[in-house]
Amino acid sequence: MSVLIYTENWDGKFKKLSFELVSYAKEVAKKLNTTVTALSIGNVEETELKKLSIYGANKIITVTNANLSGLNNQAYTSVIAEITVKENASVIAFAHNNTGKAIAPRLSVKLKAGLVTAVVATPITTEPFVIAKKVFTSKAYAKVSIKSSIKILTLLQNAYGLNESPEAFNLETFEPILNESMLKTTVLDVNKISGKILLTDADIVVSGGRGMKGPENWGPIEELASLLGAGTACSRPVSDEGWRSHDEHTGQTGKIIAPTLYIACGISGAIQHLGGVSSSKCIVAINKDPDAPIFEAADYGIVGDVLKVLPDMITAVKELKALS
Repeated sequence: MSVLIYTENWDGKFKKLSFELVSYAKEVAKKLNTTVTALSIGNVEETELKKLSIYGANKIITVTNANLSGLNNQAYTSVIAEITVKENASVIAFAHNNTGKAIAPRLSVKLKAGLVTAVVATPITTEPFVIAKKVFTSKAYAKVSIKSSIKILTLLQNAYGLNESPEAFNLETFEPILNESMLKTTVLDVNKISGKILLTDADIVVSGGRGMKGPENWGPIEELASLLGAGTACSRPVSDEGWRSHDEHTGQTGKIIAPTLYIACGISGAIQHLGGVSSSKCIVAINKDPDAPIFEAADYGIVGDVLKVLPDMITAVKELKALS
């Protein structure tokens, strides 16, 4: 019996959410008195794989089959199911990102396993297996009991954090059994956004709403984001108006994110928007309306014209950076 995690890589490198997943799995494994097995699919150097052991992986399985060079939900599900049986895994965990959301439900059906998505903590109890997740746009917590022998979880980004727990590890190469019927999808081309931080990866996000009054006023948003090493985002009305790309739209109908710091500039805070950002560790809101709903969700609020507040914030950040 073990805790199996799928650790996604990007061009052969792991990101924070993969290390966070290992840290989380390590704590779950302690409660179950078992070990952590990390699965990596794709070409990843051994030095990079070794990083998973820093956060608690006892065993690392690597799959480098050329037919799995791109995400194929059906094929990946088959591989993970095969390894689940091989490792006698009782808990399988994914990051709650697009990949985890795509594979976990398929795997749940294939293994007849209970699935809880967007969990925020380790199990409350293991017998019975009860775990918490946020519901009602993060306004409440639900305690969910999984009664199946195999449990599948997706961990909400930034819900747990990084905990170093170095372990001696075994590295194993695995060659899966792939049926041609699983390999019907061919990736012809991949276009990646470059020169900017992806919202799903960003630890800090600076976001603008209709309070910015127009696309011509977006300069301060981008400057503050650049100073902070942050990603830029916007509310749905902004993307609908064409002020910013739909790639930056956050909310229930856009990207759901959970950065460490979310700075909302001129965003009123409609429930649909808050549903996509309320899992942020800290929310700072700037709005001239003191009754704006965003202030109910914010940890810190500034009541004022965002076009006047932002230049002062930029000056303050520059002064702090000059002192460091």
